[in-house]
Amino acid sequence: MSTTEFFFKYQGLGNDFIVLDRRQSGEDIDADTSRWLCDRRLGIGADGVLALLPSAAGLARMVVHNADGSIAEMCGNGLRCAVKYLVDNSGEKPERVEVETGAGVLSCSPGFGSDGVAQVEISMGPARLVAPNLPSGATQTPFLAAPVPGHPGLTGHAISMGNPHLVLLDQPLEDASRLGPVLERHPGFVDRTNVEFVRVDEDGLTVVVWERGCGLTQACGTGACAAAVAAVLAKRRPADAWSRVSLPGGDLLIRVPSDLSDIRMRGPVAFVFTGVVPDAPGR
Repeated sequence: MSTTEFFFKYQGLGNDFIVLDRRQSGEDIDADTSRWLCDRRLGIGADGVLALLPSAAGLARMVVHNADGSIAEMCGNGLRCAVKYLVDNSGEKPERVEVETGAGVLSCSPGFGSDGVAQVEISMGPARLVAPNLPSGATQTPFLAAPVPGHPGLTGHAISMGNPHLVLLDQPLEDASRLGPVLERHPGFVDRTNVEFVRVDEDGLTVVVWERGCGLTQACGTGACAAAVAAVLAKRRPADAWSRVSLPGGDLLIRVPSDLSDIRMRGPVAFVFTGVVPDAPGR
């Protein structure tokens, strides 16, 4: 017997997500369902699916399913979308909410407009330079401004925002579509990696992200954070100040403390549409 399930489509800087509220059933989706829902021709179409599950630590536990069926530990744009859904449907206007993610319980401060939550500031937690999902997991030595093995002339910063990132400062942005798919699967990153191509500007950063499991996207919140962290570590941007990070879909503001203890991200979010989840093919 089939039951009706509604989906809710949101986007943050063009990075779009399908939200499924499964806090009552507690049932997550599988990889095949994620791939089908995200298919822009045969499904609903999105960069990912956000399954909201019960949580004892926050309003919900957010599981991020990428378009290829893989699971991401964390997604900054996705978290803003989840916060908008949760708060707009709560009937309240809280100053702060907490959401459980694969990167821990994160504190979020919604900002309100005429249509509910219009922007969200997120405490993204610490940036880690030594982590199991980075090359430093094997060496216990931070991978900073280091040569990328197998790619002569290429240097990068490996940073974890809960999920792994390889940040390439001063790498031409147009190289993202060529180098991104190769570097995503670099053997130094046991769980694959996001790859940031970064131009350092006088007043901020311009970034193109090859997102693990998605490819080129309009924006990536954790990628913007990792890029800002790399720029601060390289002394190309100041610590303890808000910096503009421009992505193809628009701008985020990122603040990197000098001790990397709590990266802050601020950006917009919008509702797109809602509908009924169709029956899966063959069911």
